[in-house]
Amino acid sequence: MQLSDFDFDLPRELIAQRPADPREDARLLHVGAELMDYHVRDLPNLLRPDDLLVFNDTRVIPARLYGKRDQVRVEVTLHRQTENGNWRAFARPGKRLREGQEIMFGDNLSARVLHKLEEGEIELNFSRSGADFLAALESLGHMPLPPYIQRPEGSDARDHQDYQTAYAREPGAVAAPTAGLHFTDALLERISDRGVETAWVTLHVGAGTFLPVKVEKIEEHRMHLEYGRLSQHTASQVNRARAAGRRVVAVGTTALRLLETAASEDGKLQPFDGETGIFIYPGYRFRCVDALITNFHLPKSTLFMLVCAFAGTERMKAAYAHAVEQGYRFFSYGDSSLLERA
Repeated sequence: MQLSDFDFDLPRELIAQRPADPREDARLLHVGAELMDYHVRDLPNLLRPDDLLVFNDTRVIPARLYGKRDQVRVEVTLHRQTENGNWRAFARPGKRLREGQEIMFGDNLSARVLHKLEEGEIELNFSRSGADFLAALESLGHMPLPPYIQRPEGSDARDHQDYQTAYAREPGAVAAPTAGLHFTDALLERISDRGVETAWVTLHVGAGTFLPVKVEKIEEHRMHLEYGRLSQHTASQVNRARAAGRRVVAVGTTALRLLETAASEDGKLQPFDGETGIFIYPGYRFRCVDALITNFHLPKSTLFMLVCAFAGTERMKAAYAHAVEQGYRFFSYGDSSLLERA
């Protein structure tokens, strides 16, 4: 398959710069046998009473740091912590950085460049670790908004609330699981009252999710690794639901990718704790997810390839054309969709 197969025209004015307020007022396109326009607040009536809804409870850390190296301003975006506690990151300007150099991010936080890696990555060793490091990030860091959200001065105070799900618990993500941004406590309560069961996984979304696909033959693309954890309790919930013929509904592509990573060929889940680089594109055979709640994704992105694999390429191209025509808002702060598996 060619990268150009997943291109489409998107007017720039449809790229959302702020989320809907309140969150559940965002629009929702139901992609099933027909295309139906709703709002996120309608989800309790669109879900079945015995559905199992799976959320990603990762918490976004303020992973964008501005520092200095020999009086030169450096922007660093963390994207994955390594097993030994160091951080993989993207830096701007990165070409002039040298291994062994120190970057100062404030009076109490610095990092040494350990390695320069492929595709502009670097590996950093910070002067703080654990809770002290997270506290320093909260003080000095900015929310790592994607490049299509225009904030010349960096994220603002509103973004620190908006770019976080209402149920975020486990710190470690450097990008939000954006399908979950639409959910409020009140909406979650209404979904529960409907009889829908909820389950939780953790996938720490990495900044690699924003990197463009640079190969024309998409099978040659390699995903960045992301850390995920799926408990025995969640595995049992999913296995019971599937055995009873109930639907498993993933809230977001991150939850879906972790569920599919942990599923065996027959769809049975096992607990998972480790890194995943699963790349889902048309031709993939889904093992355990029956429906997907997700935002509208970038042209030629791995996420658009994923939804094409899930709901059918032609159906998704038609859905996106409908969304553009109807003025839906796109990307992280944009509107939502409920996709039925093809």
